[in-house]
Amino acid sequence: MMRRILTAVGAITASAALIAGLAACSADPLADQYRAGDNKGYIAANGFQTAEIAPENRTEPVQFTGTLDNGSPVSSTDFAGKVLVVNFWYATCGPCIIEAPRLEQAYQTFQGQDVAFLGINTYDQPATALSFARDHEVSYSSAMAVDDAPLKLAFSQATSLNATPTTLVLDKQGRVAARIVGELPEASILEAIVRTLVAENA
Repeated sequence: MMRRILTAVGAITASAALIAGLAACSADPLADQYRAGDNKGYIAANGFQTAEIAPENRTEPVQFTGTLDNGSPVSSTDFAGKVLVVNFWYATCGPCIIEAPRLEQAYQTFQGQDVAFLGINTYDQPATALSFARDHEVSYSSAMAVDDAPLKLAFSQATSLNATPTTLVLDKQGRVAARIVGELPEASILEAIVRTLVAENA
């Protein structure tokens, strides 16, 4: 049974704290634009939402192939037996910029465990995606979807690519087990979901 946990109050509190923290330093203008709420430069999801899916209600595994930002091939088989976090983003997406360090924090938390992270860039070319990764210190790679219709189609039943950012968490069988729509407020939210899935069938 899908459990929908709407955390509007928490998201507002987290956003307020983030704005206060960034006020004292020079922030990315795109991030500032997002915080201003004028909806320029990104496609907004309707607020932060998290849904977790019980094992008995999960659909078939997501099977995909694609090409990474570094030109290497990637496919769902590369992550067999691992919990896979898939983040949909693009470089001029304000909330994507803001959540990038939180995703990286979660990625570092699970180093050495059966957990993998993969970005799906829905708009940019590889050079832009690689520049973003360097500028925002993102260590994991992204698959490039802008000119890859089969890659988009593989995830079309799991999420709308227009709702950016969105983060999916696939279980060890490759099934969608959780969906985070909107900017991830804290790394700990994602980390808790991943830990639950790592413990499944352990």
